[in-house]
Amino acid sequence: MVKLTMIARVTDGLPLAEGLDDGRDLTDAEMYKQQVKALFKNLSKGHNEASRMSVETGPYVFHYIIEGRVCYLTMCDRSYPKKLAFQYLEDLKNEFERVNGAQIETAARPYAFIKFDTFIQKTKKLYQDTRTQRNISKLNDELYEVHQIMTRNVQEVLGVGEKLDQVSQMSSRLTSESRIYADKARDLNRQALIRKWAPVAIVLGVVFLLFWVKAKLW
Repeated sequence: MVKLTMIARVTDGLPLAEGLDDGRDLTDAEMYKQQVKALFKNLSKGHNEASRMSVETGPYVFHYIIEGRVCYLTMCDRSYPKKLAFQYLEDLKNEFERVNGAQIETAARPYAFIKFDTFIQKTKKLYQDTRTQRNISKLNDELYEVHQIMTRNVQEVLGVGEKLDQVSQMSSRLTSESRIYADKARDLNRQALIRKWAPVAIVLGVVFLLFWVKAKLW
């Protein structure tokens, strides 16, 4: 069965819509929603390039598609057919683009298209029972294949994002420290030059002063 449905903008991870009734009968629903938000964050940073992917998490699987810089994600039981999950997402994508496509880039607040929940709930009901003639026909549709879609583990996906963040932070820290060391090195070189040439400058100054005084007296 379809358990959760969320839609977000990939460029910044901003949530645009979700199924409002999703997760009410789901144990640890908030934990799974946090995992979804972490996935959206990773996608906004370009950590996962696949436009279609399945991500296993406990007894469930996240399925997502990315189209037009929008990510459409659903969480289903592991036993739920992968083909139906992705066709469900395709239906959401087509309607969301048709209704809200022109406003996606300018949306400035989370859940700006929360009214899309009506279509999510209506479409979800069509996909809940895998034994209906409609869904059996979709499962037998040879033109829509999902065998090529990669399946990964949620810890692996989120772990890659965390490691890349750590590498990025380390790189930034090293760059900052390198600048500090370079500034200190320049200061030390400047001080060394001053110590080296200051006595010479003083002597030359004294000699010049003596010549000037002598010239004045004559």
